[in-house]
Amino acid sequence: MKRVTVKVKVDDIAEFEKRMREIDLEFEPTLYQHDRIYVPRGFKRGMNLPRLIMRTEMRSVDEPAKYKLILKRHIEDSGIEITDRSEVKDYAEIVNMLHQLGFVLAAEVSRRRKRIELGETSRIYLDKVDNLPGHYVKIDTALDENEKVSEVMDDLQRTLKLFHLSKKKISQESYLEMIQKNDIINTK
Repeated sequence: MKRVTVKVKVDDIAEFEKRMREIDLEFEPTLYQHDRIYVPRGFKRGMNLPRLIMRTEMRSVDEPAKYKLILKRHIEDSGIEITDRSEVKDYAEIVNMLHQLGFVLAAEVSRRRKRIELGETSRIYLDKVDNLPGHYVKIDTALDENEKVSEVMDDLQRTLKLFHLSKKKISQESYLEMIQKNDIINTK
């Protein structure tokens, strides 16, 4: 599925959550996610290569975890991200298959995520990512065959404005890239 996404750091989480309540949008309960991100050998950003993510999701410790294999491929010059996912029954077997296919573990990212579904095609996420300061809002929408990326991006930016978030703060970096940059800054 082709998706268009914007991600913005939230300066004031209390103000953001207040704004969401004012417009009658309420997040689902927190979901705990741990991603193990696999990339092909020689992976570099901008090469349009896929990333495969083994995701563990938990709502609470007394419920069983769910496992998903997610393919993400960001097409740099188009603004589109191709995303496909499938639930996994045997985590260890899928990880072994990834290694056999030549993928290597690049990093792990953990987060606490809240979500709002907006119709059938759009979602808003509020993420608190381990090893990153603050909270992030991520809004994504499925791209219809007849829609232009620029029109969808304009719509997502108007949505940000509705939430009092600045389009100037949109980040194109993945959480992995943000964590790596933060680690470099903190080790200097």
